[in-house]
Amino acid sequence: MISLVFGGDVMLGRLVSESLDSSCPARPWGDALPVLRGGDLTLVNLECALTTRTERWTDGGYKPFYFRAEPAAATTLVAAGVDCVSVANNHIGDFGADGLHDTLRTLDGAGIAHAGAGSDRAGAHEPAQLCVGGTRVRVVAFADYPVEWRAGPTTPGINYTPVTLAAQRFGEVARQIKAAREQADLVVFSIHWGPNMRAWPAPEFRTFAHAVLDAGADVFWGHSAHVVQGVEFHNGRPILFDTGDLLDDYAVDPHLRNDLSALFLVHVTDTARFELEVVPVQIREMGVSLALGAEYQWFVDRFTARCAELNSAVTARPARLRVGPK
Repeated sequence: MISLVFGGDVMLGRLVSESLDSSCPARPWGDALPVLRGGDLTLVNLECALTTRTERWTDGGYKPFYFRAEPAAATTLVAAGVDCVSVANNHIGDFGADGLHDTLRTLDGAGIAHAGAGSDRAGAHEPAQLCVGGTRVRVVAFADYPVEWRAGPTTPGINYTPVTLAAQRFGEVARQIKAAREQADLVVFSIHWGPNMRAWPAPEFRTFAHAVLDAGADVFWGHSAHVVQGVEFHNGRPILFDTGDLLDDYAVDPHLRNDLSALFLVHVTDTARFELEVVPVQIREMGVSLALGAEYQWFVDRFTARCAELNSAVTARPARLRVGPK
């Protein structure tokens, strides 16, 4: 059996950047660190550029938020045991093509695999290649915005796709999954998608996720909403519609509680069965810790209800939840 740990958005800029301590790069992870490091592979979405550049991307007009951290912040990812990051998102290009290239070079130097952006279309399409215990894992990463950052034949950018099953568009998604499938024992599909602060996936998102698994992916890993959504199982395979946030300095919505999130532990058995555990966490004071007491119960109640609507059952255990199809 192998275990994959999935986290949501990790934003290392702004106030988080100011709080980082080079002498203790593991500080932001608090008592969640053993969970992060407890799997065979750990994957998160990197929600910022890692660059010293300060000139912002403005070619497409107004953009409300630009996230950047110094390249040295990569040590914080290393301290968490992060093996792979998705860089297909709406912040990898905040500081232009140079900032994107800086980020990829920094990740390469830190030994962290990445997928979803590149110096050209071929690079953006290239899956991350990982291996654990002889099991070959490939991570294919997409984002559904901004279209302006779509990588071209010779220009840098992200692996862009709209959320659609139209043959011309979804055919490219299926092609990339098939290519990854041919060189992998396990295929993870990652996508940064949809509007912020949504607690439930839209019907067309569910249809899209089903099609992705039918095309050959084993695990569907979504992020972007800043809120943990429910989990669905499609033909025994898990769909993590949105894994929420993991580290940031964002304002907290008192109703949606985007400060209450989770780590998702996908266990793949020797018989290719998928088991899922969820560990609730809380983001506060530029760090993350295990959710406790009333915060833990708030998350359990909301997550259980959201999963029930997707025909998944949640069993509460001390400090973690077990999730499976009804």
